[in-house]
Amino acid sequence: MTQESPTVPDNDGLQARLDAMIGQPTSTTPVSHAPDPVNQPMIRHWAYALDDMNPAYLDAEFAENSRFGGVVSSPVMLQTWTMPPPELVHLHERGGVPIVVKDNPLQFLADAGYTGTVATNSEFEIERYPRVGDELTAETVFDEISTEKKTAMGTGFFVTWLTTYRDQDGEVVGRQRFRTLRFKPGAK
Repeated sequence: MTQESPTVPDNDGLQARLDAMIGQPTSTTPVSHAPDPVNQPMIRHWAYALDDMNPAYLDAEFAENSRFGGVVSSPVMLQTWTMPPPELVHLHERGGVPIVVKDNPLQFLADAGYTGTVATNSEFEIERYPRVGDELTAETVFDEISTEKKTAMGTGFFVTWLTTYRDQDGEVVGRQRFRTLRFKPGAK
């Protein structure tokens, strides 16, 4: 990944620690399993919430006669199927973050003052649409980590992780690259 902002010199070995994380799982649980199979009610809720009325998602007769051979999920729902349930207790104390991260492998960045986090982009590669009944898993590894950059938000590192989604047979359904900026607030 090429960033256009200037590079900042290595910061007390942080870059070496970050570089060593490439290819490593992002959590102590390397594979997460969807709590439910891909199912019609959730597909319908998604379609209505996003006003995406694709008949392959909503009309069983249409979907059966389509190239899919049955109802499928929007491919960008991949992340939805394997997300942990939100924890709303103490939400304010966590800065409004609904997911509790245990054993954060990037805690050393926060300890070094890189306490700001902002999502910068997400990219999907779709191998096939998830089908009703698929039991999905997600495996997430650190994919790319930039050198320290100066940005308008502050000085920090772009951290990208790659999630590979598979079905019950181990077949890859899709991949998602998710990039965040971990930065020092106010250090522009």
